[in-house]
Amino acid sequence: MTSGIDKAHLLEDLAVSIDPQDLSRIGRTLVIAPHPDDESLGCGGTIALLREQGYSVHVLFVSDGTLSHPNSPSYPAERLRQLRESEALEALRILNVSPDNCTFMRQKDRQVATPDRAGFDDAVHFMHTLLLDVDPQTVLVPWRRDPHPDHRASWQILTGAIARIPNRPRVLEYLIWLWELGHDRDMPKPDEMQVWRMPILSVMDQRNQAIAAHRSQVTRLINDDPTAFYLSPELLTHFEAPRELFLEEKKKA
Repeated sequence: MTSGIDKAHLLEDLAVSIDPQDLSRIGRTLVIAPHPDDESLGCGGTIALLREQGYSVHVLFVSDGTLSHPNSPSYPAERLRQLRESEALEALRILNVSPDNCTFMRQKDRQVATPDRAGFDDAVHFMHTLLLDVDPQTVLVPWRRDPHPDHRASWQILTGAIARIPNRPRVLEYLIWLWELGHDRDMPKPDEMQVWRMPILSVMDQRNQAIAAHRSQVTRLINDDPTAFYLSPELLTHFEAPRELFLEEKKKA
């Protein structure tokens, strides 16, 4: 299996750079984050650059994120949800996104609706309504084959919602777990996707502060669950490069 570093190099070699000083082709943006922290990890630098240039950014958090610490006595699900949502709002504040431009969908963590499960049509309707309200030029969403079920489900919900919109926004797919957990079959197929590179060096400190705001995920803030998920420093090395990569489906001839 291709290593995470090799996957990154393969995509880097295919990437075309976006001018970070002119983001008019992205413009008004809706970010789909399956969990609180995906927005900062996958596209926090791009969010910061868009806000710097005055473009509105709205962030939809799809799941409640409560399975990061499923067996914590001190943080049962409701308290953990509240903590993760407060961390998300702090991360967005750092990225210059107003709380008014944030929506919590509160699907159950690791149970985000898929086309073969109950609740999918309701989820599509929810996202469709938000798309009409925000009217984005571009939507940022996890890569369709990102190896986490909630990430794939979020892409599927978006695809169903966009199908109902006459003037469809541009869709750019960001990468979270492809580096660490992806198989070769999860990589883009030849001629399937255009790879874009967003240079984020000028906002790296801001983006890193936003990641750090998710304290329950990047520290041992909650220390009473031995089964807990933790974004270790080793995992975070995948997000150290001063760029963010996006995949955009190539138009068929």
